[in-house]
Amino acid sequence: MQTPAATEQEAKLIRAIGVPGLTANIVNSTIGAGIFALPAVVAAQLGAASPLAYIICAVAMCLFVTSFAMAGSRVSLTGGLYAYVEVAFGRYVGFLAGVLYFLTAILAISGIVALIASSVGEFVPSLATPLGRAGIIAFIFVFLAAINIRGVRIGARAVEAVTVIKIAPLLIFIVAGLFFLRLEALAWTGWPPGDALGRSVLQLLFAFVGVEIALVPSGEVKNPARTVPRAIFIALAVTTFLYIMIQLVALGVLGDELAKFGDTALAEAAARFLGNTGRTLMLAGLVISAFGWTASDILSSPRIIFAFGRDGVIPKWFAHVHRRFHTPDVAILTYAAIAFGVSYSSTFQKLAVLSNMAVLFLYFLCCLAALVLSRRDVRSDGRPFEFRGASIVPILAMILIVWILVHATKDEFKITGACLAVASLLFLLPRLYRVAVPKNSVDGKL
Repeated sequence: MQTPAATEQEAKLIRAIGVPGLTANIVNSTIGAGIFALPAVVAAQLGAASPLAYIICAVAMCLFVTSFAMAGSRVSLTGGLYAYVEVAFGRYVGFLAGVLYFLTAILAISGIVALIASSVGEFVPSLATPLGRAGIIAFIFVFLAAINIRGVRIGARAVEAVTVIKIAPLLIFIVAGLFFLRLEALAWTGWPPGDALGRSVLQLLFAFVGVEIALVPSGEVKNPARTVPRAIFIALAVTTFLYIMIQLVALGVLGDELAKFGDTALAEAAARFLGNTGRTLMLAGLVISAFGWTASDILSSPRIIFAFGRDGVIPKWFAHVHRRFHTPDVAILTYAAIAFGVSYSSTFQKLAVLSNMAVLFLYFLCCLAALVLSRRDVRSDGRPFEFRGASIVPILAMILIVWILVHATKDEFKITGACLAVASLLFLLPRLYRVAVPKNSVDGKL
């Protein structure tokens, strides 16, 4: 439940994000650097049947985002999935959801910015030094933090512009590559093994992840009951189409060779039909796509720190809103500073598995929250997103999440479990301390 002070802080934010801005933010949050590497990863396990994994992921995400839309149309607070879970289950479970989201986001953005720094170093060798790398990383975070502190409208416009720029190389790749497909390379040799398909879906699903990032600034979305569902489904349709076409072109051009090229698979495929210009275009596209994802993340993810501060989970100072620009400036600066440290230390590679598992657990909680919020008939601004048989969607989504998690390893579960245990201690210890040491007794000693 929100305190009067929290509600007052929330009211200071400006609802300036409409359907185009939120759609662009979701697309930008979803299409990142991963799409340049995942075609090779999926092809290595499934071969010509790799598009099947994309279809399964699209069906899964359709169930997930429908559940998110159901919850998002009923809860318009800043915090996105964290806020949905908190309203449904209370502060403790909401806090765990927020921690899962924060870890996923901070690790992802740190790894992607590190990738940008490495890619820029390849283009400009003089920057391929520790000092040059630190300068690139610092510039990215300072630049994007400054833009978003000056106003959510400016941040949203920047995301829309970068989204168009980052998609252009991928569209060129698709359109030009269609004329060079080898149909024999797309022929299935049989239905793929169940284990290989399940593991591929587990890996590929995170190419579709990003909705939870874009929904964090829900407190700054105009008419969320209408905007959130429309933006989610438009963005899902766009990303699914692009992903399947990219996989088909890469597979149709490279065939069995696709699996061996890794991160440079799309650049190699483009070189086959566009020469060195195509290779350069796709490498530049990787950098632009990664930067675009970072811009979208900086627009959204710092709001989880704002939400923690607003709800008193961390000091209220983190929920500070800039007097002139009406943005959560302290949260943005804090997030950027933490991400800089993690990105420079290159710890993302070691903790990437935690990011993957955290997303699935977070999605499960949000799907469950959608059921609870619907049963309680919680309402915010406008009419909730409802349709006949809506209650079955979150149930199917949770069943699918369990199926995907079956293909995870024991180590992945152990890491996630340890993280939640530490988060629980952080949440419970201050409360136990207040019970053991009453405020009056502390005041009497001062």
